[in-house]
Amino acid sequence: MVNKKGCPEWDAPYFTGVTTMKIYCFPWCSGQPKPENVIRFESRAEAESAGYRPCKNCCSALPHGSWEDHKLQLRLLVPREFSFAENLRYLADAQNECLFHIKGGRVCKALSIEDETPVVEVSGDDGSGIVIRFLGETAPSRKWVRAAVARYVRDWFDLDTDLLPFYNLAGTDELLGRVVSRFNGLRNIGIPDLFEAICWGIIGQQINLTYAFTLKRRLVESFGRRVECDGELYWIFPAPGDIAALTVEDLSGLRMTVKKCEYLIDTARLIAQGKLTKELLLAERDYKKAEKMLVKIRGIGPWTANYVLMRCLRIPSAFPIDDVGLHNAIKHLSGSESKPTKEEILHLSAKWINWESYATFYLWRVLY
Repeated sequence: MVNKKGCPEWDAPYFTGVTTMKIYCFPWCSGQPKPENVIRFESRAEAESAGYRPCKNCCSALPHGSWEDHKLQLRLLVPREFSFAENLRYLADAQNECLFHIKGGRVCKALSIEDETPVVEVSGDDGSGIVIRFLGETAPSRKWVRAAVARYVRDWFDLDTDLLPFYNLAGTDELLGRVVSRFNGLRNIGIPDLFEAICWGIIGQQINLTYAFTLKRRLVESFGRRVECDGELYWIFPAPGDIAALTVEDLSGLRMTVKKCEYLIDTARLIAQGKLTKELLLAERDYKKAEKMLVKIRGIGPWTANYVLMRCLRIPSAFPIDDVGLHNAIKHLSGSESKPTKEEILHLSAKWINWESYATFYLWRVLY
């Protein structure tokens, strides 16, 4: 359920920002900042786009009432338009994935949250929630870290998006109607970390998906961090600072083009220096402005920019219109002998306004 402000009904009606600490809190937070140091935000998104971080005391990163904290296990409430099984099938189709394991209807993954590395097992329960269980001895002792884990999983599965308007739209669209009924409950599985999302976009430029996964694995296993838990090995994606310190020669063993190596290092340096962040992109408050900000970066063209805006920033209007997979999916579904022209895609997508991102993701699912 969503109220008129677009926030879950159980969420706060507003948030308070503490200017001296650059944090935002629930109105009922027990902290007592001086009145002259407090400002008001109408939403969590507004606070974060202004560069404010969630309060660790009241765990304002999550909608109030959207999660249950049982210390060794967390439970997330999910929207009605969500199917854990459908999302698990999508994840299971990822070839040669190195950042998570799937077994027994569960997905396991190591997360890096400041100085902790919890390893989580994510599963569905009776259909109304997601259960997050901490494996081994990795359960965080601090509540705010557990809240950060819950937020990561909510973001990963895009649980804050109300899909009902998209499904209503798709029901009247000949192309989307078929894929929505086939993959009902699927979410735009995201890449919450900006650096990882950009790297994946750069790595995937002009190569097939199978080889892209191979290059990603080489990068992660060469420069990422490994974690062992309950006899299993998990990998953490390389940090921007680690890649920023490298040279093209250091990356030569990946067998990636010299240009892509340069692009990865340049992007890592921008993020490590704080010149490129999710907050800066969200602060643009306009899809086209955020896209322009990204395409100014060497190695990021319109396709990569829209991919990042779609999978990481959750911009609903992001639309990688030149994507080959999108063209092939439309060709397949329409029964055409040739791929659609850009003009034909623009005509088809005229009714997808503000849902281009989800339309693209569902069409991709036909092929991948």
